[in-house]
Amino acid sequence: MAAGGGIDPIHQFEIKPLIGLRPFGLDLSFTNASLFMVLTVAAITAIMVYGSSQRATVPGRLQSLAEMIYEFVASTVTGVMGKDGMRFFPFVFSLFMFVLMANMLGMIPGSFTVTSHIVVTAAFAFLVIGVVLVYGIVKHGSHFFGLFVPSGVPGWLLPFMVLIEAVSFVSRPISLSLRLFGNMLAGHIALKVFGGFVVALLAGGSVFGMVIAPLPLLLAIALTALEFLVAFLQAYVFAILTCVYLNDALHPGH
Repeated sequence: MAAGGGIDPIHQFEIKPLIGLRPFGLDLSFTNASLFMVLTVAAITAIMVYGSSQRATVPGRLQSLAEMIYEFVASTVTGVMGKDGMRFFPFVFSLFMFVLMANMLGMIPGSFTVTSHIVVTAAFAFLVIGVVLVYGIVKHGSHFFGLFVPSGVPGWLLPFMVLIEAVSFVSRPISLSLRLFGNMLAGHIALKVFGGFVVALLAGGSVFGMVIAPLPLLLAIALTALEFLVAFLQAYVFAILTCVYLNDALHPGH
């Protein structure tokens, strides 16, 4: 809620310094965003380390979860890039787990959603494109740029197609980052707004408000369930698009 009594759905995305650090005039403060990034990595480490350390014939819940996540990402990688793509498995797995865990932690009331900030999603997106460029050029040399030259195109049309392919390639990190950022931002704003409606109606004390308060409450519950699904789907979409882009580095020819 805003200071004036209204609903402030943007306040939840505010980055607040927890420990002020300014060496040499640089603002390197440890913020709430930094804290939830650390918690995200810690949660992933706990699940995967403890889940994979049991190695029981009949796996327990944590081991089953770790194995299921591993198989899911591995099948995604091989399904898009083939067996050669497994060399990128650690990279794709790390991205998928971080985005998924950050999204899930963001669903806890009062927490902070790291992936709702464009600077985080853009950093991951440009990292993906950077890996594509570096690996593609190192592995294939100048042949990698055949990615921008579609085969079977008439000579007079080739410059336009090369330009279109180049623009499409450059737009990849933009669309990749905006998709994740936009979905997480919009979902949390919607939850905040409907949750605020419930509080405002109940706080009003009127009979009418108490009667209709369950309506936005039910919608908020439905949106929460949908947001959990979106949290998983966005991590999956980010991972599978990463595989698609990395496949261009493995097989740059059209």
